[in-house]
Amino acid sequence: MDEHEESLCCEGLHVHQDIVRRVREKIPPVERLYDLAELFKIFGDSTRIRILYLLFESEMCVCDIAQLLGLTQSAISHQLRLLKQSKLVVARREGKTVFYSLADGHVRTIIDQGMEHILE
Repeated sequence: MDEHEESLCCEGLHVHQDIVRRVREKIPPVERLYDLAELFKIFGDSTRIRILYLLFESEMCVCDIAQLLGLTQSAISHQLRLLKQSKLVVARREGKTVFYSLADGHVRTIIDQGMEHILE
């Protein structure tokens, strides 16, 4: 497409209906894309990423995570609550202690793919 054709397209004078129709059929509903954006916002905090990396290695309680990250139990609990609400971690109670772990293999895959991307 040369510069003249591009300007026509951008002004809406030449819409490629076949492309628009084909793409429109493939994109998820706006609500799904909103949910996806919200999920990625959760990954946008380095403390939450650090917590997820710890949980790659082992199920842990708040005290263990706080010790490893040098943060307060309150700060860790807050982040774990957000991760749990986003279905990225699950909790298991053993007596008075609550242990956290990754919700499923998708969490690790998302993080691994992100790391692979930034290391390219």
